[in-house]
Amino acid sequence: MRKAKVMYGNEIAGILTETDEGEYIFRYDENYVDQHPGQFITFTMPVTKEPYKSNRLFPFFEGLIPEGWLLNIASRSWKINPNDRMGLLLACCKDCIGAVSIVPIPE
Repeated sequence: MRKAKVMYGNEIAGILTETDEGEYIFRYDENYVDQHPGQFITFTMPVTKEPYKSNRLFPFFEGLIPEGWLLNIASRSWKINPNDRMGLLLACCKDCIGAVSIVPIPE
């Protein structure tokens, strides 16, 4: 199981988890829900106390991963299979352009 903090600015917006079964779960942080009920990280995932679940990495997070030649460089540099989307997200998205960043949670 791999997990990451999803940061919105300097605040924890939620936790993204990839289970051992390959399911992805995103849950907004309770404090974030209470303090920022209208400040969602993406239009497709409004702030809620209920978790979002999917068999694929959510499109918003997928969009943070580099593409093309930059993906090739990242994949080779960190020795990550280009199909390991969570691995690439954890390795490449700590300092994204924009308000959202992904911070790995050590196992």
